[in-house]
Amino acid sequence: MQSFRKIKTILTPLDKVNVDTDQIVPKQFLKLVQKSGFGKFLFYNWRYDDHEHLKSDFILNDPKYKYSKILVAGDNFGCGSSREHAVWALLDYGISVVIAPSFADIFYSNCFKNGLLPITLDDETIEKLQREIGEVEVDLENQKIRTSSENISFDIDSHKKKILLEGLDDIAQTLLYEKKISEFEKHSKIPSVL
Repeated sequence: MQSFRKIKTILTPLDKVNVDTDQIVPKQFLKLVQKSGFGKFLFYNWRYDDHEHLKSDFILNDPKYKYSKILVAGDNFGCGSSREHAVWALLDYGISVVIAPSFADIFYSNCFKNGLLPITLDDETIEKLQREIGEVEVDLENQKIRTSSENISFDIDSHKKKILLEGLDDIAQTLLYEKKISEFEKHSKIPSVL
């Protein structure tokens, strides 16, 4: 997993609430066994018509947002089923940060396991950010969002922050304790499986 420090880009305003994981990546595309390749299916039913042509009225189809890496959404983002593919699709598409008033618990947890930064802010700040037209910087180390007119602080659990800053997935976190695990196995009466 790549480490996350700072990103500067324009925001993509997705003014929708209760965006569930089936809207983020529909179930018919969950056949891939690797984490890559899901970006083309992100918000598929909103991005494409019945003939698989891009819909001109969906925000991600506006060329202006082609290189945006920050999505600003409504309340309860990532609700629905627990599929990790939703986070994979966002990352594969190029989204590195999702800002919303609230997230579904499992989706929120999956973000940190895969290197996506979810930021929770109040409704009023979200509304301001959705109207922001210039570049915005998200600085995880200092827990700041810098717009053209203000600095916005955000909270994040210190352990989750460390995971993102150091790029630690679940396996890498376990390997941090490799020496202690080996010592325990050496002195334990439990036979080693290695």
